[in-house]
Amino acid sequence: MSVMTSGNKIKSSLDIKSSIKRIAYQVYENNVDESSLVIAGIGKRGTKLAVLLGDILQTISALNLIFVTLEMDKSNPRDTVKSSQPLEEFREHSIVIVDDVLNTGSTLIYAVNYFLQIPVKQINTAVMVNRNHKKFPIKADFKGISLSTSLNDHVRVVLEGDESGIYLS
Repeated sequence: MSVMTSGNKIKSSLDIKSSIKRIAYQVYENNVDESSLVIAGIGKRGTKLAVLLGDILQTISALNLIFVTLEMDKSNPRDTVKSSQPLEEFREHSIVIVDDVLNTGSTLIYAVNYFLQIPVKQINTAVMVNRNHKKFPIKADFKGISLSTSLNDHVRVVLEGDESGIYLS
């Protein structure tokens, strides 16, 4: 097993695909009256998950999807959020913020705060893993799996390649 995927594999590639499909249906059900939807991925892994989610949404709905990447310093996310598109383009839209792992909630809450600079219809959050260690009042509206882990545990989501899966070490 490589360094990248060391640890116990708790979800396989097939499990992840199934979770993404379920989340896509939940997102669509929550946005069935919308004509368009902003899908905002946080960082590289959140963006990859957002694209996978969007691929399924495009097959099950007629939603016009607007993809955006949010970059931020995850160790100090306050005032470091940068968007791949101008914020004004998301005015009066419904938004789904996507990240791979919800740990303390800091990146999600600062991403939500970023979008609250403009009027929006609604904001939801989607994560592959919810670790239940929140320090901020934010939740995952859509999640692949909830894990009760210790603070010393490391969770890694691998979305590509032969070793894709969720690993706990």
